[in-house]
Amino acid sequence: MNPALATPFKSLDEVAALTPQQTAELIGALRRQENTEALLRQEITALKQQLDWFKRQLFGQKSERRIETGPNGQMSFGECLPPPTLPAPPGQQVAAHTRKPATRRQDDEAVPFFDESRVPVEVIELAAPETDGLTAEEYEVISHKESYRLAQRPGSYVVIKYRRPVVKIKASEALVCAAAPAGVIDGSRADVSFVAGLLLDKFAYHLPLYRQHQRLTDAGITVSRPWLTQIAQQGIALLEPIYEAQFASIRESRVKAMDETPIKAGQAGPGKLKKAFFWPVYGELDEICFPFFPSREIKHVEAALGLTPAERAVLLSDGYHAYAHYATRTGITHAQCWTHTRRNFFEAQTVEPEAAGQALELIGALYQVEESIREEKLSGAGKRDYRLAHAKPIVERFFAWIGERFAAQGLLPSNPLTKALAYARDRRYGLEVFLTDPDVPIDTNHLERALRVIPMGRRNWLFCWTELGARQVGIIHSLIATCRLHQIDPYDYLVDVLQRVGQHPAERVRELTPRLWKQLFAADPLRTPLYRLGT
Repeated sequence: MNPALATPFKSLDEVAALTPQQTAELIGALRRQENTEALLRQEITALKQQLDWFKRQLFGQKSERRIETGPNGQMSFGECLPPPTLPAPPGQQVAAHTRKPATRRQDDEAVPFFDESRVPVEVIELAAPETDGLTAEEYEVISHKESYRLAQRPGSYVVIKYRRPVVKIKASEALVCAAAPAGVIDGSRADVSFVAGLLLDKFAYHLPLYRQHQRLTDAGITVSRPWLTQIAQQGIALLEPIYEAQFASIRESRVKAMDETPIKAGQAGPGKLKKAFFWPVYGELDEICFPFFPSREIKHVEAALGLTPAERAVLLSDGYHAYAHYATRTGITHAQCWTHTRRNFFEAQTVEPEAAGQALELIGALYQVEESIREEKLSGAGKRDYRLAHAKPIVERFFAWIGERFAAQGLLPSNPLTKALAYARDRRYGLEVFLTDPDVPIDTNHLERALRVIPMGRRNWLFCWTELGARQVGIIHSLIATCRLHQIDPYDYLVDVLQRVGQHPAERVRELTPRLWKQLFAADPLRTPLYRLGT
């Protein structure tokens, strides 16, 4: 374009003096400028959305719960109504008086708030001051009143001292002595109770080993931090056969859910760590395993699940293409998660609140159907029929609405609502699987809840120095998380299986997985020496 045309015109005469070629150049320049401005506005909108997302992650509420009331006070589908406002009771005239301040009942302190079979109780006797100076014959104890206080001992570590007398047999002049008790880790000073406690403190309660080392030092116990690391590694190595048996049980499940979550593991250079991934897999018997792989490549799904799935197998996941590739290769059914579909519309509310709100209402109606199924405790054919009668019309209405939105689409491809619509439309088949298969959940929320221990741990122990260490993290988390799913005390479980795994037949190691252990051994588990001492 002629540079002279880039200067503003001072009068209409200057505009009228333009030649046709100059006018065409000017129109072209204006159109290019409009296109550039449209692209810049689009980029600014996208950057604002990213900034809002990061602000919400750092400072805002991360919950995706939606509570919105319409102009007539009616709430959206799937939301609970507030309790009705009851009329105030009629007043009653009373004589004027001075009201005493309300006092708390003394017997409130006598209500136990703990499991007396599991929590040690120390009893402190308090004598009535009026009995001071009186002999036992001068008063009579009629009963006792009890109050409870929750207390804590700093550093509840105990050293067990085994005294083994050396005995001389007079008849033979031989010296004999009892052998030292064998530990779960050969040659180690760590009792099984310490090994189990160490693993639970780090992986269930997210207390890094260096903090545990500080607590030991404060309690007067001198050990090295590398020794704690060795104890954790050797203890987890004993549990690895149980983990493998549980993973084999999950692979046999017909319906499985799978996801991936990042972890820093292994050195990538001076001062750098590799970005690796856990690929948690949830089986239909409420078991979960966290296999570790160094990347997010498609081949790891095949390595984790194998290429010989169960008959009529279903894999439930999010929209990551690796799962669709695996389903295509093995011929299994690929079910999609409605929560991930909903999340895209939830994030589009900032740009298109009205349209995104319509999608959220329809998806909320689906979850209301699932809530009704849980309340009525439906399963099998009854659950399938209920979904077909109540959820299928909502799903059809949802995808018909998506088609209407695309037919009248005036949004840019990068618009969050357009992305949400395309995400749902492209995964329609997978999103409809739950309608005809009662064993398939509507989403992967059960898996998301179980894998939460990994991001919680990342905030405390931050990373794994080696890839082998990351694999061991996955092993212990698999067993602890499965214990939680089956309402098993992980301490009792670990204390038992750490002692039992060395003497249990290898071909029956599956019996030591938390699910089967609860059926076979939980009623009479192996205990620690401290339990026998009553401390």
